[in-house]
Amino acid sequence: MNLFDTAPHYGLGLSERRLGAALASRPREEFVLSSKVGRLLVEDPEGEERADDDGFAVTTSLRRRWDFSRDGIIRCVEESLRRLGTDHLDIAYLHDPDEHWDAASTSGVDALIELRGQGVVRAIGAGMNQSAMLAEFVRRCDIDIVMVAGRYTLLDQSAADDLLPLAAERGVAVVAAAIYNSGLLSRDRPVEGARFDYQEAPSALVQRAAAIADVCAEHGTTLPAAAIAFPLRADVVTSVVIGMRGTEQVTSTIARYDAAPPDALWADLESRGLLGN
Repeated sequence: MNLFDTAPHYGLGLSERRLGAALASRPREEFVLSSKVGRLLVEDPEGEERADDDGFAVTTSLRRRWDFSRDGIIRCVEESLRRLGTDHLDIAYLHDPDEHWDAASTSGVDALIELRGQGVVRAIGAGMNQSAMLAEFVRRCDIDIVMVAGRYTLLDQSAADDLLPLAAERGVAVVAAAIYNSGLLSRDRPVEGARFDYQEAPSALVQRAAAIADVCAEHGTTLPAAAIAFPLRADVVTSVVIGMRGTEQVTSTIARYDAAPPDALWADLESRGLLGN
């Protein structure tokens, strides 16, 4: 496990500081480090410590500001490097530019290309929870990699309709994130009340996940192990990114990865209509 993904958005800089501290004793060439740009951290005009209003358990006087301008991207990378304690990023992603296509696809990409030329970042791309705009980045921009969250999983393969074929054609790597779809695929047996795309999962999806889990059990594997293995079956997908909290989840993730499901599982899921959108 040597790919670590973070962003200024996560904990308003706390994730980057913690990751930098954790990796400080490791030789830099031993790991791949990715972060994201487009959300600058700036001082709140009121300047008071307050709880984050975007879901992270931190108190801070900082706030986020969307900025895909050249200066904003360069500043974002410089500040990330400082928090991470490194002199380069292996990957820099434009972060969730859904409402900012014009700026992200022009000044944002151009700034990352400039930084790539300087060696400050090694590969550039975009990370989003949708595949359609990522496909447009691949089609129109000089990028190396994309991170697609939740759109190429056991329950949602919509990225296979647009993003994956185009990325394969253009030689752009794909990293699959959110492969548990916010938790629904993270247990051997899905439960009512499980989350999908950050919300409570509809009953129909819970039932479908349960049906997939049944087939996994028949083949001697588990739903989470299949969820990790499925995206990696596509040649264009180079890695999966999984959120982990604590040593136990790190250990269980490695065990799930090592317990590769048998090839017969995928054919069985397809024959039962459990793969595909």
